[in-house]
Amino acid sequence: MNIASLLQGFASLVWLLLIALVVLSIVRAAQNRPLRKAGSMILVTAIIAVVSSLIAAGLVFIEPQERGVVISAISPKGYRDQALEPGLRWVIPFAEYVVRYPISNQTYTMSKVASEGDIVGDDSIAARTADGQEIFVDASVIFAVDPKKVVQVHIKWQDRYAQDLVRPLARGIVRDAVSQYGVEEVVSGKRFELVDRIRTTLAQKLEENGLVLVDFVLRNVTFSPEYAASVEQKQIAEQQAQQARFIVEQKKQEAEQARQIAQGKADAAVIEAKGQAEARIIQAKAEAEALKVIAEALREDPELLNYLYVTKLSPNIQALLLPSNAPFILPLPTSTTPTPQPQVTPVP
Repeated sequence: MNIASLLQGFASLVWLLLIALVVLSIVRAAQNRPLRKAGSMILVTAIIAVVSSLIAAGLVFIEPQERGVVISAISPKGYRDQALEPGLRWVIPFAEYVVRYPISNQTYTMSKVASEGDIVGDDSIAARTADGQEIFVDASVIFAVDPKKVVQVHIKWQDRYAQDLVRPLARGIVRDAVSQYGVEEVVSGKRFELVDRIRTTLAQKLEENGLVLVDFVLRNVTFSPEYAASVEQKQIAEQQAQQARFIVEQKKQEAEQARQIAQGKADAAVIEAKGQAEARIIQAKAEAEALKVIAEALREDPELLNYLYVTKLSPNIQALLLPSNAPFILPLPTSTTPTPQPQVTPVP
């Protein structure tokens, strides 16, 4: 509670006291018991009531978040040129009064949802895009009264600036801006550009009328039922096409994987074949070298062949029988030692 309100309350109490004194004086006079010094008390009380009322009527306390427009009966214009700043101010009692205007941020919302907008019901902005599609825009305008132009706002709009200025101005600018873009651009590609265009134009128009645009919020964009159905069908088709592309890509990856596996097996087979071939070459070279060594040894000692033949026989073989008419596999070496001949004893 400020001082001006306290003074007004005090003046009201004094007037009540004055009335009570007058009534009491009349009652006591009717009972032949006049109130002593009643006239003086009534006079003093009346003077205090008038003075306090005049002071209370002249004092005005302006809050920090508001400005006051002084309407003056003694001014040729009917108002003061400068608005009252925050604090305790003085006006001429009963000749001037103050109209208060908030300078804090205010929000005006236009929405399709009945409970969200400043007007009950569907208050969205119907607009048509450059390609003829009808869309519905939900928007909020955040604005404030310019403290330097409060008097101008009062002269032009009074307290109707939200309904009679902000609302129709915003709706018209939104419609004009939307008509410059296609529906796809509005909802995706150039949405921020659209908002910037609306914000710039709206700020200029509000400034001309004493208001400051704090921000413009594009809350939502909806479509007509027919277009919404077509968009849904398009999205379904795009999802199906994307799914088909995914399947094709998956099959390509599977085919590439199978090709790489087959290539790996082929490379492994080639490597294995090369290894076997090289092993055979090495083995053949070793066998040839061994045969060469054996041949050299046989040239030096031919009987070595019979020795090798005998050593290759199974160790379990103790006798070897051949048919009487079958030659030896290899010629046995001839011994230079004479075979002892059996002695024949003559028969007497």
